[in-house]
Amino acid sequence: MNKDQIEGKLKDIGGKIQEKVGDLIDSPEQEAKGLAKQGEGKAQEKLGDIKEAAKIVTK
Repeated sequence: MNKDQIEGKLKDIGGKIQEKVGDLIDSPEQEAKGLAKQGEGKAQEKLGDIKEAAKIVTK
């Protein structure tokens, strides 16, 4: 596991929490920010996956 995979997963989890909090306090803005953070996290995690795959291929 590399840095991008870990940071991406943490952003995804943080975004899910932010989305749920936004739902609980009835704040569409917070929900949207949470969803955006989840998207960023998933993208970063996929980048990390690609980097890991590239390491395997180059060995």
